[in-house]
Amino acid sequence: MASSITLKPFLGATKPNSSLNSDFQRLSISSFRISIKPRTHKNLRIQAAGSTFGNYFRVTTFGESHGGGVGCIVDGCPPRIPLSEADLQVDLDRRRPGQSRITTPRKETDTCRIYSGVSEGVTTGTPIHVFVPNTDQRGHDYKEMSIAYRPSHADATYDMKYGVRAVQGGGRSSARETIGRVAPGAIAKKILKHFSGTEVLAYVSQVHQVLLPDGSVDHDTLTLDQIESNIVRCPNPEYAEKMIAAIDAVRTRGDSIGGVVTCIVRNAPRGLGSPVFDKLEAELAKAVMSLPATKGFEFGSGFAGTFLTGSEHNDEFFTDEHGRIRTRTNRSGGIQGGISNGEIINMRVAFKPTATISKKQHTVNREKEEIELLARGRHDPCVVPRAVPMVEAMVALVLVDQLMAQHAQCNLFPINPELQEPLSLNFPNFEPANL
Repeated sequence: MASSITLKPFLGATKPNSSLNSDFQRLSISSFRISIKPRTHKNLRIQAAGSTFGNYFRVTTFGESHGGGVGCIVDGCPPRIPLSEADLQVDLDRRRPGQSRITTPRKETDTCRIYSGVSEGVTTGTPIHVFVPNTDQRGHDYKEMSIAYRPSHADATYDMKYGVRAVQGGGRSSARETIGRVAPGAIAKKILKHFSGTEVLAYVSQVHQVLLPDGSVDHDTLTLDQIESNIVRCPNPEYAEKMIAAIDAVRTRGDSIGGVVTCIVRNAPRGLGSPVFDKLEAELAKAVMSLPATKGFEFGSGFAGTFLTGSEHNDEFFTDEHGRIRTRTNRSGGIQGGISNGEIINMRVAFKPTATISKKQHTVNREKEEIELLARGRHDPCVVPRAVPMVEAMVALVLVDQLMAQHAQCNLFPINPELQEPLSLNFPNFEPANL
C-alpha cells in the first residue's frame, strides 16, 4: 500500500512576506501529496513458475504435448564429461510412446538434439539445451475436451489456476513433458555410474491386482537386461506375463489400470542428504511425486513397518570383512536420519489409472453444465511400463544434486578418515577422462 504525506496550508502568526516570489507564496498555501511505493525485497517475492528442479544440478523443462516440441535446459552440469545425443537417446527410447501394444499408439521417435553446452563431445560447464520435436500430432482429437473437463485430469485445475490452458494433448500436464526429465536423468546416471559406481534401476512390481511377491527380485544382482526383457518391464517372467494380460484385457475395453514402480539405488555414496527439511528421502519423495499420475510413495519398510516393533524393525550394525560399517538388514531403505548409509536405497511409487479413457463419463463443461464426455485421443491403458525410466531419471537427478552439495559442504576440505570415506570410494582414482 502506498504511503502519503499531505502538506496543509501554513498558517503562521505573521503575514507572508510580500517580497517573496508569488509562485512561492502559492506553493506555501497549497496542498500536495507525495506517494511512496512499497519496496519488496527480491528474496521475499514468491517464485511460482514450477518448471525448475534442483539446486546445483538444475533442470528446467519446457514445451507442450502438441506444441512444436519439448525439452530442457540443464544448468550446473560439471565440465569435461563426455556426452553425446546417443547417451540420452537410450532412455528416451525406453520412455517414448508407441513402443508396444500396451502403450499409447502415438508414434514419436523422440529423437533428441543437443544445441548447447557440449563441444567436441564433452560438456563445457555451461547450460545444456536438449530439444525433441513433436511430429505425430492430432489436435482434432481434443475438440470435445476444449470445452469439457476430463474426470481426474488436470483440465479443470489448470483453468482454475491460470484461466487458460493448452487443450491439445493436455499441454504441460501431459506425460510428454517428462522428456525434459528423462534426458537430464541420463546425464545424471552417467555421472553417478562413473564417479562412484552408483546404479539407479527401476522396474514394475505391480499392475492392478498382479503383485510381485516380496523377495522375488534380488536387488543385489538385478540388471537392466532383466528389466528390459519384456514390454511391461517386470524382471520376473512369470509375473510379467500376468501383468501384460491384465493390461491387454482392460485396453480392449477402453478402460485403464494403475500400478507400482519399485526403484533401487546400488552403491550410493554415504553422507548424501541433510538433516531436518532436506532429508534424502524427502527430496526423493518430492522428485518422484512430481511425475504425472503419481498417488503414493513408500520408502524402505514403508507402511508395512508400522506392523513391527522396534526390536523387529531396527537394522543392527556390524563391521564387514573390509572394515566398513554395514547393517544386517535394510528396513531403513539405505537412509537413516535423512542421510544415506551406503546400503541399497529402495522405494516404491504408486501410479493411478490413466485418467483419459474411451468410456462415457459424467462431467461438466466450462459453462458449468453437466454433460457426458466420450474422450478421444491416444493414451496409455497403464502408465507404469513407460514410467520406469521416468522414476529412474528423477531419482538420479536428486542423487547428483545431493552429491554436489555433499562435496561442497563436507568433502571440499580434507575429510576425517576415521569417520568418513571418499565419495568415490569404489573409484578413488576417478578422472573425467575415464568416463
